Amino acid sequence: MAAIAPAAPHDAVEVIALWQACGLTRPWNDPAADFAMAAEGAASAVLVARDAGGAIAGSVMTGFDGHRGWVYYLAVAPDARRRGLGRALMAAAEQWLRTRGAPKIQLMVRDDNADAIGFYEALGLERQKVVTLGRFLG
Repeated sequence: MAAIAPAAPHDAVEVIALWQACGLTRPWNDPAADFAMAAEGAASAVLVARDAGGAIAGSVMTGFDGHRGWVYYLAVAPDARRRGLGRALMAAAEQWLRTRGAPKIQLMVRDDNADAIGFYEALGLERQKVVTLGRFLG
């Protein structure tokens, strides 16, 4: 299994390309700003796993808001899937949050992404009885 470590600033282009290849980016979000803010933040991180050649095979963004731990952008390269890397990345994110005292972990999945929902449920995450509300501030 690949070692998982915090991303370096120079990893941004490769990580963002992975997020795009996995369909995680949206036109209204700036993935470069997301990466920079998380990688440079004291309460957040982008963790990456590299393949044998040093290329980034997976990533996960995590952060602790002082109340809950959050996970975003969990991505595994299409040719590296079904080998446990997604589970390892999620475990690394959970460990990162545990060391910072996060009592709970949460994430958001689009309601039409059955594969992702099934993945997270297989890891023991449960659907929460909440509704997410939002608006753009830009």
